Amino acid sequence: MSATLPLPATPSYPATTYRTCPRSGLQFELQAERLMIANAVIAVVALLVGGILAIGVVLTRWPAVHWLAVDTFYMVLTAHGIDMLIFWIIFFEIAVLYFCSSTLLRCRLAAPKFAWAALVLMLVGAVMNNVAVFQGGSSVMMTSYVPMMASPWFYLGLILFAVGALIGCFVFFGTLVIARRDRTYEGSVPLVTFGAITAAIIAVFTIASGAIILIPTFLMSIGLIQSVDPLIYRTIWWAFGHSSQQINVAAHISIWYAVAAIAFDAKPMSERVSRGAFLLYILFLQLASAHHLLADPGMSTSWKIVNTSYFMYFAVLASMIHGLTIPGAIEVAQRAKGYNKGLFEWLRKAPWGNPVFSGVFISIIGFGFLGGISGVMMGTEQLNMLIHNTIYVPGHFHATVVIGTTLSFMALTYFLIPVLFKREMIAPGLAKIQPYLFGLSMYFFVLVMMGAGTLGVSRRHWDMALSGAALGYEWPGAAYLMMGLMGIAGIVAIAGGGLYIWITVGSLLWGRKLDQGKVSPTFTPIPRTAPSAAVQTYGSAGFAAPGTFVLAMLFLVSFVLYYFINWKYLGQLWGLS
Repeated sequence: MSATLPLPATPSYPATTYRTCPRSGLQFELQAERLMIANAVIAVVALLVGGILAIGVVLTRWPAVHWLAVDTFYMVLTAHGIDMLIFWIIFFEIAVLYFCSSTLLRCRLAAPKFAWAALVLMLVGAVMNNVAVFQGGSSVMMTSYVPMMASPWFYLGLILFAVGALIGCFVFFGTLVIARRDRTYEGSVPLVTFGAITAAIIAVFTIASGAIILIPTFLMSIGLIQSVDPLIYRTIWWAFGHSSQQINVAAHISIWYAVAAIAFDAKPMSERVSRGAFLLYILFLQLASAHHLLADPGMSTSWKIVNTSYFMYFAVLASMIHGLTIPGAIEVAQRAKGYNKGLFEWLRKAPWGNPVFSGVFISIIGFGFLGGISGVMMGTEQLNMLIHNTIYVPGHFHATVVIGTTLSFMALTYFLIPVLFKREMIAPGLAKIQPYLFGLSMYFFVLVMMGAGTLGVSRRHWDMALSGAALGYEWPGAAYLMMGLMGIAGIVAIAGGGLYIWITVGSLLWGRKLDQGKVSPTFTPIPRTAPSAAVQTYGSAGFAAPGTFVLAMLFLVSFVLYYFINWKYLGQLWGLS
């Protein structure tokens, strides 16, 4: 890789230093490093708050326990959803954007003062929103549908957070410009950075959609406007609400590529194909939001058909490409090291005791088999009738956001503790089992939620038994069994999440300090033999991955069977033969 010396320090080009990590070969610019640490630490705090709140949600939806009172439950559910789906994930994603630009491209961070201002706005907005919810007058859940109104501080907090996140995205784009101008990389940007660019582009669309609808809703909450049309609100809100998940998909798939490169020195099977899949996300993934609107009046049949079939399938194609090329890249790299016996020696000999790898691989399998298949099923208009507004829906997004995104972020943290935070990880034995405890319990949690949803258990209702209702409904025993199993699995998963926080926070507080590496005021070229070489270069590895092909066929068979089983359920519902 070529590199040039930075320009002399000026007001527009401030002086900075670069640290070369002796363990990874990665180079960290001072301001970017501090911002990554700050964003990641706040993200973990948000995860802690959301995880504590999850205890109340799980123990209340568990029919045998039914812990919280109705008003407390909806307050806790609102805060849990926002802290986990927005604050924890986006704070961490901003850190990932800075890592994928400044660190992987070996350049200074653009406009660090704006980046710190963005962090402050995001933090103030997150605190403001949480305070508004915990005061008890904003239990509107994450969707905050009008005309049910929350406190003005609820909306203002989200708006401030969104503005801060948008500034962070523009700092990321500015850093790409600096790297290109200073020629700190050769050819195209690395694939991991390309994936981060995809996430940032989707983020700009997502945040703009949120602003378009949350600003008038805020004005309505303070009395400056009289009303916001509920159907227009839902339509635009889901351009924000569901597209935020598409940021997560692009971000955590970028992490999958990064971990494959870092742990195995693996290159993508085809750079062009993988980049094309990311481009499909930009063009089509947001359109999957349509499946939240299939029961809404005002949407034409042709619009629903186009969005939930042709357009959605392009996004599904992109995910299937990534699901093939990432394990395939690992297989090619493993076979190059001599693991060639049979179809799966490369997989058996993988470092399953390394939480960085095990967390990512559990994430890939869960995201594909549970999140991906269920997402396609939910996005089909007719099948959507079976499970819309049932607990199947949170089962699906726990498969995508928790197993896919959160577990990927946890796995990356184990790599960053010694590399970014310069600390030795405490309790390495517990760290080895944490991805299995958290990931596999979430597998079971998601499966029983989907099962209960298929039986019709409601998505948000405080009491599935509808106690005291004039017209009661007798659920089958299997529904109560699955909700009880959901409670047990949820508590185990929360314990797995608590273990992650204990290891992470404990390592930062008590872990042995490690050598930070050489500090230099100039760019330090990284040799191609450094551990970080594969994640910072452009190149393809080829298609010699028969084991991955067999796994892909297994996925396809599972998808077809599940898809047509649900059509059978729908046929029974309609009374057709």
